[in-house]
Amino acid sequence: MTPEQAAARLFKKERQRIEGEIAMAEYEQRARAEREKTTRLRALRLAHEAKIAKLGRKATAVKSVALKTRTPKSAKSGAA
Repeated sequence: MTPEQAAARLFKKERQRIEGEIAMAEYEQRARAEREKTTRLRALRLAHEAKIAKLGRKATAVKSVALKTRTPKSAKSGAA
């Protein structure tokens, strides 16, 4: 192997090492961003579900009162 070939091989390995470090940094950055996004979306989902559950209980209470005051369907339609 000539000195030029050895230098080219060394240069190639150094370039690969640097590109690998850059790729790993990009991968870690994307993974961190994905975890942050997932955490934010989970918090939004839980808040939304809590709001729906709170409203759902109120709606159920109102619905049960409304159902007690209604007349049965058979009485409404006049059918026996």
